[in-house]
Amino acid sequence: MSENLPSCPECSGTYTYEMGALLVCPECGHEWSTSEGSADAGGDRVIKDAVGNVLADGDAVTVVKTLKVKGSPTGIKAGTKVRNIRLVDGVDGHDIDCKVDGFGAMQLKSSVVKKV
Repeated sequence: MSENLPSCPECSGTYTYEMGALLVCPECGHEWSTSEGSADAGGDRVIKDAVGNVLADGDAVTVVKTLKVKGSPTGIKAGTKVRNIRLVDGVDGHDIDCKVDGFGAMQLKSSVVKKV
């Protein structure tokens, strides 16, 4: 049954199975969408913002949620504009590399930004 399903992107397990619209790895418990798995297999990853717009390198985005920043008493407020983003394969879902005014270089998750 799992012969034509992709292997797990986390642990490379071959025993993946479908559960509704998701693919599940019974070895590590990782779940991912079928469109996400096929995009990774093709080589081109599609990264979308909080409302579903496709992001690209060089785009400008707005932070939609107030974010706490370790070592800063204020954090990044909702509505802060970030220009010239770069899409990367970050750690823990942080897939945007950018410079935020007043904070410097950092990585953000695409789920907390909206394309301008």
